[in-house]
Amino acid sequence: MAQKPYTDEQLQQAVDAAAAHGTVVAAARFLGIPAPTMQHRHAAALIKGFTPKVQRIITPASAPEGYKLKGTSTLYGAEGEQKLQWVKTNADEERIAELRRAAFEAMAADLPRLKPVAAPTASVDRFLNLYTITDAHIGMHSWSKETGVDWDLDIAERVISGVFLQMIQSAPAAHTCIVNQMSDFLHTDSLKPVTPVSGHILDADSRYQKIVEVAVRVLRRIMAAALKKHQKVILNILDANHDPTGATWLRVMFSALYEKEPRVKVETSPSPYVAHQHGKVMLAFHHGHCAKNQNLPLLFASIFREIWGATVYRYCHTGHRHHVEEKEHPGMIVIQHPTLAAPDAYSVRAGFDSKRTASSIIYDKEHGQVARQTFVPEMVQ
Repeated sequence: MAQKPYTDEQLQQAVDAAAAHGTVVAAARFLGIPAPTMQHRHAAALIKGFTPKVQRIITPASAPEGYKLKGTSTLYGAEGEQKLQWVKTNADEERIAELRRAAFEAMAADLPRLKPVAAPTASVDRFLNLYTITDAHIGMHSWSKETGVDWDLDIAERVISGVFLQMIQSAPAAHTCIVNQMSDFLHTDSLKPVTPVSGHILDADSRYQKIVEVAVRVLRRIMAAALKKHQKVILNILDANHDPTGATWLRVMFSALYEKEPRVKVETSPSPYVAHQHGKVMLAFHHGHCAKNQNLPLLFASIFREIWGATVYRYCHTGHRHHVEEKEHPGMIVIQHPTLAAPDAYSVRAGFDSKRTASSIIYDKEHGQVARQTFVPEMVQ
């Protein structure tokens, strides 16, 4: 006896049930039909090109980690009986960020801790040296025929390491320094060469693991040089737009690496706004992607009320825009730092142009900024 053809409704129901319940057998059990019949119906549906319109059934209580309830949909039969029900979910970005941080912390738990190194024999207690690394874009590719300057992984490692090692060696022997890594340190944030939020395609050099290896090597070299020069080293790794995930694992990794080094403090806050106090001096830090420069003084006054009230000289350091801008606002000077990286094709075509420099700034506990040194890539090429 020939098998009656299935209706389109039956075929769609078959692929939906199999998708919702995970297996054809489980779908047959739910629909109350023999498993062989369900298998035949499911195969016929696939041959005719039917695709599931539902996802695997979940309940609000069983929603996967990192997802939150969006809504519930129910499929009813001709007699009004419930045939299928599934819960729709959306990615819970805050929870995903928490899970990501927890995963990085778990990975860092097994990292070897660096042993303490001998402190320098002499230092000037009243001074703090600030070394700012911003928008290094390690992993970006720039072709000189298109942009005027070459930039790749090898050049980035040589230039950034060379400039900051020279900078630290030539700076005064201050008691404390801040290695201010204001992020966009890595050009890409994943295996895909795209910006994390907008998905813009990036000019990237090499594989993500190689980018990570260079970034870690560069930052470890700078930290090692800083520890030889200064009694205390503070490491900032700020949130930014090109590498928010990279900044997260770098904070966790370097916090674990220097766990046994009492002279190192790694700023582990995931906030895009960070501040430190040095005597009568407030030093505030923000990458520049969340707030405009003119809004930063009031914002930091609100977030860090105690530091603001206890200080006389206040400076906010930012980056993001790749060029110099410095302006005194009521209560605070905002200093926008340029980059050492070459421009990419997008920047050149948009007509953006700026001098590539990096600076160390010396702060006195009683008098604020007292000196500044500037370095350019050509000094190490």
